[in-house]
Amino acid sequence: MMLGKTAATTVLLAALIAPTHAQTVTLDLINEYPANSIVGEADAYFADAVRRLSNGRVVIHPVPDAKSGLRTREQLKAVADGKFAMADSFGGALGDENPVFLMSTLPFATPSLADARALYEAARPLYEQAFAERKQKLLYVVPWPPSGIWSAAPVSGVEALHALKIRTYDTTGTAVFAKVAAAAAVVSFADLNPRLEGGDINAVLSSGDGGAGRQLWKFLRNFSEVGYAIPLSFTSISLDAWASLDDAARAAIEESARGMAERQWAALASRIADNFARMRANGVTIDETPPADVMAALRAAAAQSIAAWRAKASPEAQNVLAAFLAQKH
Repeated sequence: MMLGKTAATTVLLAALIAPTHAQTVTLDLINEYPANSIVGEADAYFADAVRRLSNGRVVIHPVPDAKSGLRTREQLKAVADGKFAMADSFGGALGDENPVFLMSTLPFATPSLADARALYEAARPLYEQAFAERKQKLLYVVPWPPSGIWSAAPVSGVEALHALKIRTYDTTGTAVFAKVAAAAAVVSFADLNPRLEGGDINAVLSSGDGGAGRQLWKFLRNFSEVGYAIPLSFTSISLDAWASLDDAARAAIEESARGMAERQWAALASRIADNFARMRANGVTIDETPPADVMAALRAAAAQSIAAWRAKASPEAQNVLAAFLAQKH
């Protein structure tokens, strides 16, 4: 029997208020990105919502900025192995685990926020399955603002593109930029600043949000709004930790996760505007209409990389992407 919204809320609140004698549970939520990044702030909001809905019985303890000692690519295994209860992990860094995690970072597949959400909704069962196979439950995703190119010199044409030694965030991006730039390599965000200081990187593929969180303007004073991708970060909890919770605690977490998801998708447009304002205030020049030859070179390289992704992805993932792209056209 389906409950109405009011009835369901009443049942939830009754469940949360009743077991006041229960012991407080604390769960660490690890994240490689800074606390002031979009994912760091989402984790804090989620933790506060869980605390309120559980009447303080469940405490989510965010551990941002790689203070866990782990990078994103290591977080998934750490949660599966029970070293940490929860993790907020950037999808692009998980491509070696399963190509499905790279779906949100496929170049130029989701030119709008609506497109990014539609692709996520279509792929959600595959994401949930991928986490379940790693002994985890997917709680919510956080969409990042569109990825662009931070660079020391303006990307004023193809020759400037060829001069980039660029940090990428996944294997697909590395393959794309390896075709058009001087060098391209995946570098963890937590390890980025020393590479910029040393001069072996002069460009970064990232959103305005990620770059602002790391204050990339200290090294890179230009941003090309190429609309490369709208990536996702995934917050999961180990199935062992989930099983250890009572029904009231689970209800608080799931309700908070649903609210978090809606909040983040709705807030993304204003977040982009806020990031650009902050970047300009710190001396960043933003190119909102990159040169046509730059875009043509990137799109040509992207087509090859998407074909390579299809060759590695499962038939189910291929079908999701094909149906999504067909619907767009």
